[in-house]
Amino acid sequence: MRSHPTAARPSAPAGSGFHAEHAGRRSTAPPPPPGHLSLHTVDFFRALWHDPWVFGQIAANHALGDCYAMGGTPTSALAIAVIPFAAEAKVEEDLFQLMAGANNILSAAGCVLVGGHSSEGAELSAGFSVNGQVPEGRVLRKGGLTPGQVMVLTKPIGSGAIMAAAMRRKAKGRWVMGALGVMAQSSAAAAAVLLRHGCSGCTDVTGFGLLGHLVEMTRASKVSVELHAPSIPLLDGAREVAAAAVLSSLHDQNARVFAQLSGADSDKALQDGTFSLLVDPQTAGGLLASVPHDQAAACLSDLRAAGYPDAAVIGVVVQAGLTAVTLRPEPVAV
Repeated sequence: MRSHPTAARPSAPAGSGFHAEHAGRRSTAPPPPPGHLSLHTVDFFRALWHDPWVFGQIAANHALGDCYAMGGTPTSALAIAVIPFAAEAKVEEDLFQLMAGANNILSAAGCVLVGGHSSEGAELSAGFSVNGQVPEGRVLRKGGLTPGQVMVLTKPIGSGAIMAAAMRRKAKGRWVMGALGVMAQSSAAAAAVLLRHGCSGCTDVTGFGLLGHLVEMTRASKVSVELHAPSIPLLDGAREVAAAAVLSSLHDQNARVFAQLSGADSDKALQDGTFSLLVDPQTAGGLLASVPHDQAAACLSDLRAAGYPDAAVIGVVVQAGLTAVTLRPEPVAV
């Protein structure tokens, strides 16, 4: 089950600030164990929510997603933070809440926050450089799709549109809380389930949106995919804000990928007013992965048991040699 992102908020001791396990350290290079490869990722972005405790959790989850998408285990992280200009006590409290929220996620992942760098600026921003490791021969890549597999998505989409609507005061509170809860949910357990069921290709769905990241995978794998629009899980409220034409600021840039869709079925499916959600940028989005068709049902069952109730099979890898995505108007048959 998903926990509420505002639960278990800590209080900062007066004048304490936040101290990572190795306070002040700005570099770390832990060697991987024998038979493993090192993973290194970095993410940084502006706050999409005003609460630094909640945003810290989401920013940490977002940064860890790349590591999980490659089948790896995060080991350590460095933080980068910009805190809005304010009185010194306010700046300290905001920094503490931001890093405490992040450390809540990182420590649960076994990832040590070893230090970082902070500064003051116009708006709250945060990011993390994450180090991890993965066994040689078990690295998941975008280019691992093969014909006959199915595409699994572990989380619903629509967070970009919902948060854009929240900024315009056009979103219901339960929609926003639902989106924040999904963004604060770790993908660690999902990655473990996918690996157990023969996953060979994976990525995390983030800034390019579902379709943009799927196109990256088809190009890297040199395959075609049929994407079944009715099977794509949506966050509560996403359909409503999309129908109201509330779009993320990244929509126009992401929408260029619609040119990669092929076939008459894609034109039919795009008549649905929710098509904009295909390119809606996600923060701390789910994993998009390929698994063997005969593992699909068991994989979905295990994902839902692991706390991902909206996990779904959303497409089928159909052909090698031609890199295209066809949007189908009917649900996928599993």
